[in-house]
Amino acid sequence: GWKDTINTTIINFNNEKIQITWAAKNLFPSENVSFSYTFDEGKYKVWKPCPAYLLDQDYNSGCLFKTEGPTLAISIRKNNGSEELFSKILKSDFYIKPNQPENVTFLWKEDTVTVSCNKPERAVKCLRLELQYKSKFDKDWQSRTSKCCSVEEQGFDPRKCYSFRVRLKRLVPYCNVVDYSSDWERETFWMNGTLLDSCDDDIKSQSNTVIVLCYLLTVLLMILILLILLCKWQRLQKFVMPAIPDPKYMFTDLFNDHNGNFQKWIDKTDHAMVQTKVEYEEPECIIEAESQQEDEKSSDKQGPQEKIFSFSRAAENNYSKASQTACLTPRSNTISSFAGFQFLMNDDMYVML
Repeated sequence: GWKDTINTTIINFNNEKIQITWAAKNLFPSENVSFSYTFDEGKYKVWKPCPAYLLDQDYNSGCLFKTEGPTLAISIRKNNGSEELFSKILKSDFYIKPNQPENVTFLWKEDTVTVSCNKPERAVKCLRLELQYKSKFDKDWQSRTSKCCSVEEQGFDPRKCYSFRVRLKRLVPYCNVVDYSSDWERETFWMNGTLLDSCDDDIKSQSNTVIVLCYLLTVLLMILILLILLCKWQRLQKFVMPAIPDPKYMFTDLFNDHNGNFQKWIDKTDHAMVQTKVEYEEPECIIEAESQQEDEKSSDKQGPQEKIFSFSRAAENNYSKASQTACLTPRSNTISSFAGFQFLMNDDMYVML
C-alpha cells in the first residue's frame, strides 16, 4: 500500500507534452529508478521507456514525453526493472496547463479597457482570460476574469500609468483536477491608451517637468528682484547725484551749425534771446572843496566882480555837471537769458552764468 502514498506532479502542457516529476532523494535515496508509460487501454499495453529524464543530483527525478491520448498509465520501477515501486492510471486531460495567450490587444475607450487574445484551437469552453493591472500608486494587483477570449474593465484614470498582464486559466473542477494557469504574458505599461516602456519613464518625465518649472520660476523671481533693485538704485542715484544737463543736446545748432563757435552762434541767435539789462550806478561824486572855495570868493567880492562871479558860477555849474557826468556815468552790463542759461555781456566778452 505504500506505493499509493508516493506524491507525483503531473503537468500536461497544452495537451502537447506531459511532464511527471517525483521526489527522488526522499522517495528512493539509495538507488536510481526507471520510468515507463503507455496510452493504451485494455489488457494488452505496450510500455514505453522514458525518452527524456529530468535529473536531480544525478538521480532520475522526472520524465518528459509527448501526449498521445486522454488516458495515461505510468510505472516507476527499480533500475533493473525487477520490482515496480509506483504505478498510476489517470486522465491526462485533467492536468492541462494552457499556453500563454497569443496576440494580446488593448482597446482603450475613455476610462474603459478591453483586452482580447486569439482563441485556442481546442477546449475553449474550459478556458478563462484573467487580466491583472495596477497603477504606480497601487501595491497589489487588481484582477478581472472573463470568458475566453476577451475581458473588459472600467475606471481607469487617463493621468495614471498602469501595468497590465494577462493569462489563461483552466476551470476547476469541471475541466481540471488541478488549478493550472498559463504563464503570464509579458507585462506591458499603458497610459491613456499609449504604450510605454515602463511607468518609471512617466515618473521621470513628471519629475523632469517639476524640475524645469521650478527652475523657470526661480529665474523669473531673480529677474523680478533685479528689476526692483535696479529701479531703487536709479532713484537713489538721482537723489544723491542729480543728472547734469548736457549743453550739446540743448544747443544742437551751436555744435552742428557753428562747430562750437560761440561768437557766431550768439550773434545769429541774439534776436531770440530775451535781454534783461541791469544798470549799476555809482553814487554821485560831490566836489566839496571846490564848492567851498567858490562860496568864499563870492562872499569877499562885491559889485564889479558880479560879472566875474556869474562867470565863475556858470563855470562851476559846467564843471560840476561835467564832474557829475563823468562820475555818474554808469558801467552798464547786460545780462541775457536763453534756454534756461544766462549770459553776461561785458564790453566785448560773453560769460555764461
